[in-house]
Amino acid sequence: MRNVRIFIICIFIASLVIAFSYGHITVEKKVFLNALFLFWLFSSLYSHLNIVVKKGNVNMDHGISYGLALALFAGPLGLFLFEFVQRFIVYAGRKIAGTADPDEFLHTFYNIGAFTLNNSIAFFLFTICYPYMEPVPFGFWLLIILLVIVVALLSDSFLITIFFLTGELKGTKDAIEFIKSRNVLDMGKTAFSNGLLFILLLEQKWEMIIALFLLNYLVSRSFMNKSKSIKNKMERDKFEQMAYTDFLTNVHNRAFMDKKMSELDQTSEQIGIIVADIDTFKRINDTYNHAVGDQVIKHFASVLQSSISEEDCLFRSGGEEFTIFLRNKTYQQCIQFVNDIREKVERTQVTAEFQTNEITISYTASFGLFYFLTGQEMEMMKAYIQADQLLLHSKQIGKNRVSAKNGWRELPLSAQYGSTP
Repeated sequence: MRNVRIFIICIFIASLVIAFSYGHITVEKKVFLNALFLFWLFSSLYSHLNIVVKKGNVNMDHGISYGLALALFAGPLGLFLFEFVQRFIVYAGRKIAGTADPDEFLHTFYNIGAFTLNNSIAFFLFTICYPYMEPVPFGFWLLIILLVIVVALLSDSFLITIFFLTGELKGTKDAIEFIKSRNVLDMGKTAFSNGLLFILLLEQKWEMIIALFLLNYLVSRSFMNKSKSIKNKMERDKFEQMAYTDFLTNVHNRAFMDKKMSELDQTSEQIGIIVADIDTFKRINDTYNHAVGDQVIKHFASVLQSSISEEDCLFRSGGEEFTIFLRNKTYQQCIQFVNDIREKVERTQVTAEFQTNEITISYTASFGLFYFLTGQEMEMMKAYIQADQLLLHSKQIGKNRVSAKNGWRELPLSAQYGSTP
């Protein structure tokens, strides 16, 4: 950490030497004070839009920077005075609010030094290159883009040095990845915003400067609100997925099945409810172990999942029991489906590891199918119980069987054909 402090102090001293060696502010005092006030005001306004990224033990503050425009307008000394005032006001605010890092004071000197030094170098490059770029079409803007790239590379080189000193980066590959993490669109926004600001400052178009600041603020605020909204939705979706997902098989769990039942009770569609259960599963656990049993359950779930269509639903409704809702299919299609599944399970084998050996296990499953029309005289839960009873019947008559019942035929003709009395 001592080497980091020395490096940061060196950056600050270098910026101080460059600023005071240049010796003067390049615009009139009154004009500079106007610019200084506006830059400070809107920098303070933007501060809550900054994105703080944790990198090891260092908090990196990514925000909107207009230092290049001010450097080109007022020179290194004017930029240094702005950065000094702005950064220490931020430091004081964070100390009062109790949000300052333990090394916030040191970071403040780094921010003053790095921003002043980088943009001062850009100022000297602009002074040298502009006479050559002025005759070139869009030469001014090409030069501004080039300066933004130079400033970004200088900033990255300082940070990479600090991260090497702290051990956060280990080699050239890490450094390259760090540089590549920069957002090209953000750099483009920085280039054109600073270029426009510089032009407006030269012409002292204060109303236009305020309008540009406000425009960028509103765009940034809108983007941040949308980003938060998207992030919150993603988090809600993730939590919902976790709440409704069985972690062993990655299919829907019983809680989601209950939710889906309530939804389907409000519809009127033909449903085939299949309740499936692995035969003699206890013997598999007793012969091997629960880890092998889990592999059999996962295999069974994958066979079922690969067989259903997108509109169908699969749930793990018990330990080795699964439930399927076949939607918008005829009774005969449901019968064919469940018999195909039974045969597929019977034909396949599970590969698992047991006592450092690879083993293969054959197994079978029994099925109960109840077919009915939702939204009529029977609720989904009662239909599920019917399918569960049919599964029990399959077990009782010898396992590896399918027991099925067409409950739709038992409805009145008016319900079957959708007619009214």
